[in-house]
Amino acid sequence: MKGTIVQKMPFAVELQAGRTYYWCACGLSKNQPYCDGSHKVTAFVPVQHVADRSGTAYLCGCKHTNSPPMCDGTHKSL
Repeated sequence: MKGTIVQKMPFAVELQAGRTYYWCACGLSKNQPYCDGSHKVTAFVPVQHVADRSGTAYLCGCKHTNSPPMCDGTHKSL
């Protein structure tokens, strides 16, 4: 089951090492790429991610990645 495509490119975000983030898997959040609770009307749950380092990360925007929450380039084939 894959979420609704938000955009066909990743979200470039700044993460802090050790901080926990919740990536929106359903595609319905108004706070992309993070969860805002919109999934509650679906079978989706957010993906918990603890950043292993600080800096720029590329989180999936198409919701079809095979390595959530990170972009793996799947959007190029959609």
